[in-house]
Amino acid sequence: MTETKRTALYDLHVELGGKMVEFAGWSMPINYPMGILGEHVQCRTKAALFDVSHMAQVEIRGDGAAKAFEALVPSNIDGLAAGKARYTFFTNDAGGIMDDLIVSNAGDYLFVVVNASMRDQDIGHMKSNLSGFEVIEILDRGLIAVQGPAAVDVVSKHAPAAAELKFMETIECDLLGATCRISRLGYTGEDGYEISIPDADIDRISRVLLQDDMLEPAGLGARDSLRLEAGLCLYGNDIDTTTSPVEAQLNFAIQKRRREEGGFPGADRILNEFAEGPKRKLVGIKPTGRAPARNGVEIQSTDGTTIGIITSGGFGPTFEGPVALGYVASAHAESGTEVNLLVRGKLMPATVEKTPFVKQNYKR
Repeated sequence: MTETKRTALYDLHVELGGKMVEFAGWSMPINYPMGILGEHVQCRTKAALFDVSHMAQVEIRGDGAAKAFEALVPSNIDGLAAGKARYTFFTNDAGGIMDDLIVSNAGDYLFVVVNASMRDQDIGHMKSNLSGFEVIEILDRGLIAVQGPAAVDVVSKHAPAAAELKFMETIECDLLGATCRISRLGYTGEDGYEISIPDADIDRISRVLLQDDMLEPAGLGARDSLRLEAGLCLYGNDIDTTTSPVEAQLNFAIQKRRREEGGFPGADRILNEFAEGPKRKLVGIKPTGRAPARNGVEIQSTDGTTIGIITSGGFGPTFEGPVALGYVASAHAESGTEVNLLVRGKLMPATVEKTPFVKQNYKR
């Protein structure tokens, strides 16, 4: 039996009253005494600190690394300017999504962050397909996310350069005596940062940041409700090896040059779906009433025909009602379309909704 791993902030989580659960092989806080609802509201109105050290951090070094990496993803990586980050995904030969990730041009190397549950697959995939380049998993650094409208004030008082960053920009700078990589991005729909910090400093730095009256710790529970309201995909639920980027409505991540040139795994299917349209689409679903619809719930048209399935669902505290994501046949994907959800044997009325459910507040 594999031992559950601990991040460098484990002792701090326990000290702060974090309810620890196993997630992707790691012991992580699902919530703190404030509770998921309180942590969600904290992030939307002030700022919240999340430990995301379970995600894998990787450096790719060598001349031409960006061009080589581009052959694994459908996004423009070779043209990514220094100091810029980009959301993308590994695709397979069938056009499915192997994982989604963030790639940053760190100047003389690429900095890549991949999901915890897929780290072994992704690192192996990169090592197998980037021969001649160094693929280095960073094992001595943790990762925190400081998210919310007050995040810029909380972080920039200790690292003034952070205030100058715009959404999807990254910089290496001093933070409380440690050299850290600060990137203005996140998974909540709010303004904020992900900060890569040496393990030797992450507990100390997190404690100093948490002295700020505007910042409180938050766990995986609030992270999920926040991303769901923001309409952000969760790998393994909303996207996987059977879903294409076009079906998942992630077209923005495939820039014009890549659409014209192709040359990435699964390009035949993906480019055909751009041209012809996919057979199904990921959409927002708003159930009528207060009961949420969870992953696996069947979606039916009003005449009783099965047209899709819920992939993520829950209660949106800021939206003040249940929200969900799911795939429906493209003919039923228009906003405002009435559908029914089969929840525990009973039909629940719902409507197709545009996402995000809650306005995204990134610093453009």
